[in-house]
Amino acid sequence: MNGLIYYISAGILWAGFAAQVPGLWHDWRDPLKRALCAVIFLAGFCFALGAPPTVGFLNGAIGVPNAAACVTYAALNAFSAASLVLIVHWRGADSPDHVRRISHGWLITYAVVIAGQVALFAAGDAPVERRTDFDTYYADTPFVREMIVLYLLAHLAAASTTTILCWRWTLQISGWTRRALAVLALGWLCTSAYGVVKLIAVAGRWGGQQWDPLSTRLAPMLVTVGAALTSAGYILPLLGPRIDSLVAFLRLGPLFRLVGSRSGKRHTVLSWRSLGNVELRLTHRTTAIRDGLRDVSVHFDEGVRERAYRQALSVGSSTAEAQAIGDAAMVAVAALSDPRRRAPRLDPAVLDSVALDAIAGFTGPVVGAQTLDTGQPSLIRMSRAVRAAIVEGAVRAERAHSRQA
Repeated sequence: MNGLIYYISAGILWAGFAAQVPGLWHDWRDPLKRALCAVIFLAGFCFALGAPPTVGFLNGAIGVPNAAACVTYAALNAFSAASLVLIVHWRGADSPDHVRRISHGWLITYAVVIAGQVALFAAGDAPVERRTDFDTYYADTPFVREMIVLYLLAHLAAASTTTILCWRWTLQISGWTRRALAVLALGWLCTSAYGVVKLIAVAGRWGGQQWDPLSTRLAPMLVTVGAALTSAGYILPLLGPRIDSLVAFLRLGPLFRLVGSRSGKRHTVLSWRSLGNVELRLTHRTTAIRDGLRDVSVHFDEGVRERAYRQALSVGSSTAEAQAIGDAAMVAVAALSDPRRRAPRLDPAVLDSVALDAIAGFTGPVVGAQTLDTGQPSLIRMSRAVRAAIVEGAVRAERAHSRQA
């Protein structure tokens, strides 16, 4: 396998690391953030070191045949230690002192492992450079053999431990964190398989078997998939809420275009710097919709809502869908009211109170004679119902009635 796949994998991982650098800069004292960045960086570093061209370069630069293998094994075990520390901090079920002691214990353990590998490599004899099959080629060489087994066992211990911890944790939580842990468990399972396959290939050499393709072809593919999945799993809890906010923002579009523009002058225009802040844009859109609903609430017609509700039930809609369609029909008809009959502006004190309630997720009644659930889930259902045929029919009926009047 040439070095291209290694460098591509390293580039993807380091791109994820670069995305975390601003947060690391601002929260350098956060051990969870430091561990996350260390894991992503070291994963990319291991791939870069494992590329055959890099192996040849390091061997030549250091001046010792196969010194790159020792460096790569050290980086892999540093990655294993960082992964265990990250899981410990991520879970955070124990006291900070206990978490700190466990983390230090893992770091010390793997530091000893790395020191042992260096000592074994120095004591052994590996004069022939092997860029892709070092593990199997020197599987029978004294001291070097022990170094290889030590590195594989340490890596396998970390991978299997992390797999079990992630899988057990998925049974205790929900949401994006659970999805992330499921992805992590699968990724670490692939990484564990990498260690198992390598050990099988090495053990095969002890028995006189030539199972090198397991080590040189299958194992790199397994660790590549595992690294991609684990990196995605670590990033998902950070991206997941933003994805939810983006989806909610887009789903609120129809309702915002219907009533949100009515209150646009009351809201501060978002600057270009805030365009990437999905949560802020969602809050702005939700607040504008709530203010717009408050403005048209004096024109709400309970008869329109009831007729649309019953019509939706008659065509097979569920109760929740029918309620959303009824609300959407009432709001759409109210939005067509004569602008000269717009609701009076509230005094600043009331506006401030309503704005604060909106930002806090207030789901109480809209100002006016009628009540309407303005919680975000209800607004999303209503926004989806705005385009329903029943709502469009109610709007057409209102327009025809207005022309006749």
